[in-house]
Amino acid sequence: MTGTLAPAKQLTATDRCDRCGAQAYIRATLPVGGELLFCAHHGRQHVTVLRDRGADIQDESARLSDTPSTARDNER
Repeated sequence: MTGTLAPAKQLTATDRCDRCGAQAYIRATLPVGGELLFCAHHGRQHVTVLRDRGADIQDESARLSDTPSTARDNER
């Protein structure tokens, strides 16, 4: 075993922010286990502290600026 984490699956529309319930674009996997999901707004507020405390951050907030044609191209 190498101790590396398996790549996290992409966040979907059913993943909701733990703070406000909006669609989640940021996943913080905690070093003690478990995860927190955040919308882009709340993620920006908390991601620095979580990263400093050892959380693995999956940030998909760039998807917010994808155009429909760009999003389709990324799926190919």
